[in-house]
Amino acid sequence: MESRFRRLTALSAALTFVLVLLGVYTAAAGAGLTCGQRWPLCDGAVFGLFPADWASFIEWFHRLVAMVTGFVILGTTVEAFRGAAGRRTQAALAIATLFLPAQIILGALTVTQYEWLVLTLHFVTAATIFAGVVLAALWAHDDRVTARLVRLVALAVPVAIAAMVVLNPRAFVDYRPAVQVAYYAVGLFAFGGALGTVVWAGRRGTDPRARLPALACSALLFGLLAVGRQVYGTTGIYLSLATTGVALALSVVGWWLLRQDGRDGSRGRGVPSDD
Repeated sequence: MESRFRRLTALSAALTFVLVLLGVYTAAAGAGLTCGQRWPLCDGAVFGLFPADWASFIEWFHRLVAMVTGFVILGTTVEAFRGAAGRRTQAALAIATLFLPAQIILGALTVTQYEWLVLTLHFVTAATIFAGVVLAALWAHDDRVTARLVRLVALAVPVAIAAMVVLNPRAFVDYRPAVQVAYYAVGLFAFGGALGTVVWAGRRGTDPRARLPALACSALLFGLLAVGRQVYGTTGIYLSLATTGVALALSVVGWWLLRQDGRDGSRGRGVPSDD
């Protein structure tokens, strides 16, 4: 892997992380309401250079970051298909890139229609794009992985999920915009870490059995990220907490398997880095 491609994948993942959090804050703060039925011009600001108010600035800044992120992901995908990456990395980036137009359309619909189905699809698409660029970054840096790094990543996942429990929608704290952003920040971090455990478990002699609980954990986290902002009512809160608890348990199992590796003689043989 070329160092430039590694940097591009890391930048794509970081920008997507920031973009999702900006999207959460934009929706939570009601900044999309500055558009109403006037999308895409909204309040008439010229490319957001002269926003009418703070809400308008948030909406336009979110668009700016979305545009930059989209071009970076596209550039990373082009670089991958020019021979900088193997087939799995190419596939992950291709999926992320193909979902970009759908995300733009859904982003517009969240402003003009703001319905439960549209919001859910919007977050499903965002989580899919994030998963694609994170997987690409993980595979791009695969040859630099150490056993210590694998275990640290696996340990970070239950810590982040524990924070998700505390910040669970409307369970223990007032679900203000800042809390929503914090919930998604730790949720995305946990999701990325779970994917890292799936990809890297088995490297450098670590236990490959940790992949299965990490995969199940990442699937649950994907669902929580998709519907997190829409959890209402006692049943919804309990269901969200229960799902988060299961994800936490699975992440602990994965970490324990990696921590135990080498103490009972079990060794992963490792797998090829990409192709």
